[in-house]
Amino acid sequence: MPKVTAQGKTFECASGANLRKVLLENGIPLYNGQAAMMNCRGLGTCGTCAVKVEGNVSEASWREKARLGLPPHSPSKNLRLACQTKVLGDVQVTKFDGMWGQGDQTVWTPQA
Repeated sequence: MPKVTAQGKTFECASGANLRKVLLENGIPLYNGQAAMMNCRGLGTCGTCAVKVEGNVSEASWREKARLGLPPHSPSKNLRLACQTKVLGDVQVTKFDGMWGQGDQTVWTPQA
């Protein structure tokens, strides 16, 4: 079973599990500020669950690429939408600041 490491916690999930669901089920605060109340609930349209993911995950879908190609996101940041990402192997997740997680300051890393 793949292991997900985020905010100093490591937990297992089924291969192919949705990263957003896995993080939320394990108490990881995926959303910054008001995004916790105002997000698309996993439809891939708002972009507030953007995270940096290192490890074996699914390829980005057309929906995810389209959303991450729109401001305030930038394709050069190499972020993923947790709601559109399937965990295929061990991964490490980092969250950045900003309403959409698009900022330059780290909110949490895999270690803490």
